[in-house]
Amino acid sequence: HPKMFFLGSWVPGLAWGWALLDALLQGLVGACGISVLCSLLKVYLYIQSLNEPERQAEKEALRAQRRVLEPLHVAVLMGVLAVVGSRVAALVVLEFSLRALSTLLSLRKGAHRSQLYLLCQFSLGCGLSCGLSFLLEGAPHRTCSLGLAAGLAGLLAAYARRLARHVCTLYELHSRERYCGVCILLLATGHGIPRLLRRALAITFGVADLAAVALINRDFLSTAEAIRFWTPLTLCYALLVSYMQGQK
Repeated sequence: HPKMFFLGSWVPGLAWGWALLDALLQGLVGACGISVLCSLLKVYLYIQSLNEPERQAEKEALRAQRRVLEPLHVAVLMGVLAVVGSRVAALVVLEFSLRALSTLLSLRKGAHRSQLYLLCQFSLGCGLSCGLSFLLEGAPHRTCSLGLAAGLAGLLAAYARRLARHVCTLYELHSRERYCGVCILLLATGHGIPRLLRRALAITFGVADLAAVALINRDFLSTAEAIRFWTPLTLCYALLVSYMQGQK
């Protein structure tokens, strides 16, 4: 029947459209997570630069307002994370987790924990994306759930950016005059931002690693096939981490 043929031709396109929307929403959540991390790091670095006169150039760079570039950065990251997909994101998460483990083991040899905050940004977006993909797999209202997650992530990113702008513009004055509650709170607890970020990242990557393993194992038809994949990969990464430890 012509009408049935017409409707049938629309079904694959409709399914593809929903899949694209889901991928974009997952990418938006990951991009907003990266934006929150960058904003909180900016707040912490600016507060620290006020206590060290030799970091005045860094302070001025942090104060530079980039109102157009910040939303553009989120949009580009959203597109990249949507294109990457959950399987590639899973591999990125596992690779970063091993590099992070190597860096943490090297702390006694002079490595700085702050390096992880710079290295983990894209991996954080991949971790949030593949974590959502795994947790919402087969959910009856997957798109609605992703929409709510994206809305919440967008609000958090917007508030974090507003906090960063407020701190870089007014913190120096407000912390001296002691009449802004936000700046007084940061004056008392701002040094704890790295600890907060470490805990949040540890939880995020813990969930993302489990999701990544589950997503990769989903493509194997048997346990033997999964073992043939994971054994050489684990050995190669173990040798890589061992080599990196030797170089440090």
